[in-house]
Amino acid sequence: MSEKQLAGLAAAVTVVAWASSFVVIRSAGEVFSPGAMAFARIFVACLALLPLALRHRLPLPRGRALGFVLGYGALWFGAYAVLIAWAERHLDAGTAALLVNIAPILVTVVAGFVFRDGFPRPVIIGMLVAFTGVVIIAFGSEGSGAVDSLGVVLGLATAMLYAAAVLLQKVALRTVDSVTTTWLGCVAGLVATTPFAPQAVGELSRASGSAIAGLVYLGLVPTALGFITWGYALARTDAGRMASTTLAVPALAVLMSWATLGETPTLLGLLGGTLCLLGVAISRRTQAPKLASFGKSPKLANFGTK
Repeated sequence: MSEKQLAGLAAAVTVVAWASSFVVIRSAGEVFSPGAMAFARIFVACLALLPLALRHRLPLPRGRALGFVLGYGALWFGAYAVLIAWAERHLDAGTAALLVNIAPILVTVVAGFVFRDGFPRPVIIGMLVAFTGVVIIAFGSEGSGAVDSLGVVLGLATAMLYAAAVLLQKVALRTVDSVTTTWLGCVAGLVATTPFAPQAVGELSRASGSAIAGLVYLGLVPTALGFITWGYALARTDAGRMASTTLAVPALAVLMSWATLGETPTLLGLLGGTLCLLGVAISRRTQAPKLASFGKSPKLANFGTK
């Protein structure tokens, strides 16, 4: 399997893992407060990643690279984890996922200029198709009476944190491997959520086995595994293409919440989900250098492509 195929597989694992997190957070939110949930899931992720970090024995980043890793970790593993858990007290899982996944649009625009990733035609077309799907999901969502303005604001705030964290991580991955960035990011997030530790201990002592299992799942799969595969894929492709891939998350989250929580999607929701998946497939295609066959300059032939 080529490196490109491995990166695609890693991206797919990330999308499925992150989609499932919206459903589990929604369910666990009935038992755990946002801060306690964030601290507990990051604590589990840190423990899970510790053997992997020790096995690699890679040197810790220094200087600016360390600052980027810690900044991304505090934003994504810390602040984002708290806000998304809070948002899902006011939003169903599908709506939360589609609001958060406004972030890929922000990432692609900023990365196109700052990282000079450009704006490849397949990425732009795929993003427009997928975002159309997201809008259709929004209009087609029946909701469950648990959607309010505070939830929308929190969902948009998590999207901003998501976008900022991805951009910081992309810079860090230029010199730091995905295992180290994920491990140190988790540590930074754990430190950021430490004020919620006493609350987490108290709530865990009163929680059922199934609720605790949900927290363990959040730490192991969407956080530890999901961020390792995300970092691996992000290091091997441009930020805009990777961000557009995550537009499939709302579609999968809607289907998962339908199957497990009974949050039934409408026909428009299903149509929107199909468009999200189609848009991701388009965005991951490589634009062929058509002008090369006519004897044009290779530089000109590849202009605007990756």
